[in-house]
Amino acid sequence: MFRTRVEKNPRFATALLLSLAILPMPLRVSAQQAVVPLQLSFSDPGARSTGLGGAFVALADDATAAFANPAGLVQLLNPEMSIEVRTWSHTIPYTASGRVEGDPSGQGLDVTSGITTSNSTYDTTGLSFLSLVWPTGDWSFALYLHKYADLEFSGETQGLFGGGSDCCQTRWSDQQMYSKQDIGSYGLSAAYRISDSFSIGLGVAYFDVSMDSITREYLWDVDSETGFFGPTSFLADHLALTEYMFIDDSDWTFSGGFLWGPSERWRVGGVYRQGFEVGFGNDIIAGVAVDYGVPPGTVIIRNRGVPTNFPDVYGLGFSYRGLEERLTLSFQWDRIEYSSIPQSIGLDDQTIDDADELHFGAEYVFLESIPVVAVRLGAWLDPDHQMYATVADPYLRAMLPQADDEWHYTAGLGLAMRRFQVDLAADLSDRVNTVSLSAIYNF
Repeated sequence: MFRTRVEKNPRFATALLLSLAILPMPLRVSAQQAVVPLQLSFSDPGARSTGLGGAFVALADDATAAFANPAGLVQLLNPEMSIEVRTWSHTIPYTASGRVEGDPSGQGLDVTSGITTSNSTYDTTGLSFLSLVWPTGDWSFALYLHKYADLEFSGETQGLFGGGSDCCQTRWSDQQMYSKQDIGSYGLSAAYRISDSFSIGLGVAYFDVSMDSITREYLWDVDSETGFFGPTSFLADHLALTEYMFIDDSDWTFSGGFLWGPSERWRVGGVYRQGFEVGFGNDIIAGVAVDYGVPPGTVIIRNRGVPTNFPDVYGLGFSYRGLEERLTLSFQWDRIEYSSIPQSIGLDDQTIDDADELHFGAEYVFLESIPVVAVRLGAWLDPDHQMYATVADPYLRAMLPQADDEWHYTAGLGLAMRRFQVDLAADLSDRVNTVSLSAIYNF
């Protein structure tokens, strides 16, 4: 005899472990996995750096050095201003439906073996970097602003099943998800020339962090075996619960860098940027479709000010300039400590791997042309840095799978006059495409 077992597996919020087991419920209903993708950009600003695949820490020879490597600011002999506008095109995959475990029953929505994914797309254009550099003697100072993240995500999960094919079926509650991230920083950098071949730099930055997400969980339309396998209309009277997650906080961080020229053609550069710490909060609100023992709309779990640490970044690179300074080759390694996010909030069933980014770039300059023309090519390895499950729970593994590493390929063009330089570059990959236009004015 066919018997249906309705179960909503426990879920862990991206930033907190939240259990509803202490509340009186007619079914075993708990919050599921809220999908809140993080798309942070740790690449150096400026279209020139973008065209070089982000391999810029050992060059750092224009006003974008205020962020990329403040030690490079001493290379500027005159006051300089830099501005950059970027267009981002994001494609974010998420789990939409399918089988968490077991074989499909062949009824209603339950006809797919394995997980089906869908994509959330979002395009945005805006000011991404602005800086002003003022050199004086062996010192150089800079003010800048930098956009870290500007992203919206929306998705819908419906018909996620588990269990055997003829007994004890499980259907996880259907979800509608939306999130928005906006992270910017304002910084002050200073550099000092210790010798003709060695300089150091320091910086402080103020981060303004805003993240909001809402996940609504619904029961299926009809409380029957047919309805169990059927579609969901996401009706208000079938709302099981709502979760809001948010960050509205700020923090001060510091950075430091060095630039060393062991010979006329070789340079070595390094940078460290401290990650910011902000307070996370969330509310879980009772819906009308499940009896939690409190009136619908009541906040049944509330958290405020949970410290969340974002990654520290370490960068090390070298560059080589050929004869007549026409050809430049550059390499950069960045270590990004993404694991600080789950570790700081005590997650033990999911994590994010630290990432070792590898950046490669080449530039060729046509010195005889007026204006001077530079062409650039680059590539960089972007390791997977999505949250993924570390336990055997099939639901968590379905909602938080490991993704693949991906390569970004870049190209750029620059035009330089006596006081003015314009650069254009594109960075293309499967998940994020970026187009950058920047200008530098030398006073």
